[in-house]
Amino acid sequence: MRSRKEQVTYTLFNVLVFFFLTIIFIVPFVYIILMASMSSKEAALLHFNLPAKNLFLQNLKEVISYGDYRMFRALLNSTTLTVCSVTLVVMFGTLFAFVAQRKNDKTASRLMSLLIIGLMIPPAVVPTIFLLQNMNIYKTMFGMIMIDVALFMPFATLIFRTAMATIPRDLDEASFIDGATPLTIFFSVILPLLKPAIVTVVVTISVNIFNDFVGPLYFLPGAKNITAPLTLYSFISQFSTQWNLLFSNVVVVSIIPLIIFIFFQHQLVAGMMGGAIKG
Repeated sequence: MRSRKEQVTYTLFNVLVFFFLTIIFIVPFVYIILMASMSSKEAALLHFNLPAKNLFLQNLKEVISYGDYRMFRALLNSTTLTVCSVTLVVMFGTLFAFVAQRKNDKTASRLMSLLIIGLMIPPAVVPTIFLLQNMNIYKTMFGMIMIDVALFMPFATLIFRTAMATIPRDLDEASFIDGATPLTIFFSVILPLLKPAIVTVVVTISVNIFNDFVGPLYFLPGAKNITAPLTLYSFISQFSTQWNLLFSNVVVVSIIPLIIFIFFQHQLVAGMMGGAIKG
């Protein structure tokens, strides 16, 4: 049983943490909504005030219809890029982690070390563009997908290998004695037990790829290849910025990642906590 002093301290600590998190996460979100509800003149002041007239829906409509409704194309491109990249990362990441963790010899360790180096070395833009051009996949969705797979494979493999280390080898041996092949063991035994880790990787990588601004800017130029974050350029010019439409654009771009996070938040926390405790 806690003493009264400990209970007061614990309650005060929780209140301070909640207040701090509110400032960090809620206040910026409220500011975005307020700016997206203002007129162009009000938003230009960048003040944290209530709008004289709520123009939220009107601004959203203008953002969506801008450029012959190119926002739909941008959202479709970002969704396609995200789904394809995440699917390949999970597919190859789980298979590589299975071999590296279960085999656990010098060759697997060296390959794992080379893969982990990708977490420490930043991508080089110019050599990557030259490589894509020589392979005739520059300015293509396929080329951008390959880049995202290469960037996020090390992170995903590390998560999968850590989670796989918590699965007893006895399950593999029992399945092997029953006549199961390595692929059968992987798909029937190992993969279902990796669900928390897979959800963690899927949510984390999906949000990063969908919100990626620099990658498509360098490696996927062109009006037909526009992605959701790049639509923010539509309301920024050399001499003026339409802040109300810019923040409305932020709202539209943030809808899909927000839905993903809300839908998978419990699985995400469970996967991260499980890896932290068992690893």
